[in-house]
Amino acid sequence: MLWTKAWLETRWRFLIGLGLLLFSAAGTVLQYPMVLKLIPLVPANVGGMVGERIREAAELARTYHGFIWSKWFRENASHSATFFAVLLGMAGLLSPSRGALFTLSMPVTRQRLLGVRAAAGLAELFILAFIPSLLIPFLSPAVGESFGLASTLIYSFCLFVACSVFFSFAFLLSTVFDDIWRPLLIALGVAFALALVDQILDFPAHSLFGVMSGATYFRGGGLPWGGLLVSAAVSALLYYGAVANIARRDF
Repeated sequence: MLWTKAWLETRWRFLIGLGLLLFSAAGTVLQYPMVLKLIPLVPANVGGMVGERIREAAELARTYHGFIWSKWFRENASHSATFFAVLLGMAGLLSPSRGALFTLSMPVTRQRLLGVRAAAGLAELFILAFIPSLLIPFLSPAVGESFGLASTLIYSFCLFVACSVFFSFAFLLSTVFDDIWRPLLIALGVAFALALVDQILDFPAHSLFGVMSGATYFRGGGLPWGGLLVSAAVSALLYYGAVANIARRDF
């Protein structure tokens, strides 16, 4: 019953996210031939940060692997998965409009209730992180290119682990506020601020979004184990904070 309830509460967020990410992944692959034609048109004399970003994007796009990493794993997938991680993490446990008192009065412990809800959301996030990305190796021959399955799995793993931080943060906020808007706005605001800092600092490999994109692996340095372990630890701490909030709250 708890699993069914968790699925019913999140199914539309999950299905919409899956559809959008699949469409975005397919579009990223199919636009590569057009991008190749545009690379010679990139001006070499544009100065400033904007010019540097344009030249960097053009340089990465000279190889198919670089294009997929920068366009999909560093940008589209990271930003979209973060957004849906926040949506999936909003449990609405205290929202009267979502039957909070009924949910918390069910004949199960609060720890089990939160555990099932978090596990269901993380399972959906796992699918969002992996399935759309797995479309890339299978569609790549359509544009005369190839992308390694092993690389896809590694990037997707980094995406899932780092995104789980935003999931758990939204989950924690849902045990603090009794509406859905404040957790949503706060979590997205924090994500936007971190992404902006990444842009300013030129995408540091060991930042949260750097770990999410697998930047260290792309640059030949192997998996960012330190960043992955820190992300997993932070996610677990945020989850236990949510459990502690609900366990000690008097309803």
